[in-house]
Amino acid sequence: MSQDQDHFRDSIGTIKEDGKRAWVFPKKPSGKLYTYRKYVSYVLLTFLIASPFIKINGNQFLMFNVLERRFNIFGFPFYPQDFHLFVISMIIGVVFIALFTVAFGRIFCGWMCPQTIFMEMVFRRIEYWIDGDRGAQMRLDRQEWNAEKIRKRALKWFIFFIISFIIANVFLAYLIGSDRLIQYITDGPAQHISTMVSLLIFTAVFYFVFAWFREQVCIIACPYGRMQGVLLDNKSIVVAYDHKRGEAENGRKKWRKNEDRAALGHGDCIDCFQCVNVCPTGIDIRNGTQLECVNCTACIDECDTIMEKVNLPKGLIRYASENEITKKEKFKFTPRLKGYTAVLVILTGVLIGMMFLRNDLEANILRLPGQLYEHKEGNIISNVYTYKLLNKTTKAVENVHFELISPKGEIKLVRHENFDVEPEALAEGTLFIEINASALSGDKNNLKIGVYSNDKLIETTTARFLAPRSYK
Repeated sequence: MSQDQDHFRDSIGTIKEDGKRAWVFPKKPSGKLYTYRKYVSYVLLTFLIASPFIKINGNQFLMFNVLERRFNIFGFPFYPQDFHLFVISMIIGVVFIALFTVAFGRIFCGWMCPQTIFMEMVFRRIEYWIDGDRGAQMRLDRQEWNAEKIRKRALKWFIFFIISFIIANVFLAYLIGSDRLIQYITDGPAQHISTMVSLLIFTAVFYFVFAWFREQVCIIACPYGRMQGVLLDNKSIVVAYDHKRGEAENGRKKWRKNEDRAALGHGDCIDCFQCVNVCPTGIDIRNGTQLECVNCTACIDECDTIMEKVNLPKGLIRYASENEITKKEKFKFTPRLKGYTAVLVILTGVLIGMMFLRNDLEANILRLPGQLYEHKEGNIISNVYTYKLLNKTTKAVENVHFELISPKGEIKLVRHENFDVEPEALAEGTLFIEINASALSGDKNNLKIGVYSNDKLIETTTARFLAPRSYK
């Protein structure tokens, strides 16, 4: 690549010289990899839409209720008390993506990212169906607003709005839970005006993203593309143009039948620009790795098709590392990858261990703020506490009561002795702990308290007990 061709790095490919948006009209992709991407996309779309409506042990498969601070990941419920587990899960996700980025570039963006899947496999395909392929779309864009253009635009925008509305409902199911969403739909929008307004706002956001902002999300808004500069190296497998083969000694040259390109020193690239025309972000992959590239493989399929037509070997654009192209080095599991893998295995092991150690009922007993101790008859010292019991299961915990394990003493609940904790509910109350002064070892004592259900110990917790300084 010559110096005068390096101007592409001065700005992103979707901005014109005058600073205006350069609208991208990608050619409809086809080929083996595109077919595989469609299969993967359909599976992921099914998973994405179905996940809020799948229940495991009564828990929604995936839920991210930020307002109530309740999260379900693969059927496991996480509450504010489990925030450390949720953080570890998110860190594992980040490390997992980083590992794959170091090894395989932005394969996540091209094959698994919801933005790419919805844009390329839903909205773009509808656009091809209504507006036609690249050439037809460009002609329609330049066309005056006649009956044909109004009809096509109105139909496309209406379908985009309906799909955006459906996506917004699924998104809302992740936030508030599918059961509540279905209840709201059954009740009707008039009964839940605030929810309906939120739903329309989400719809407008999704419509804006997929109807207008489009590839700008990947280029401008998403920080993942900028992570490439940190994570990628010459050993990373990315969608790459084989410049050694494509340029050869005398560069690219248009195809001429029966011409001996090798004898003339020209590379296999026939400068047909089909890899550029099919790119959904409007870049020229022949310029090398760029932040705009989402590794969608459309250019690979298109280049292979052209190579087949001109009887040249396929793979001019392919999944390869820079070292494979320049040095013929095959992919190796580098120390860097081993380091990421080790971190991922350790974090996963920690999370699994903590998940198995997590109790179904979590108890917190705290001294009532601002209260000291009370000295009662019979040399009894009393402290007042508040308790919170969180039931993380879908079954009620019945006949719950507290017993003081050490030191010996008595626990008295306010209002009731035994009670039930409803499924996925929080039980709160007040209790008094009374201990004989002779059993205390100082003015600050550690208590061990047992939580029992039907006389079965299900959880233990600790608390601090205050007493007069004279009791030591």
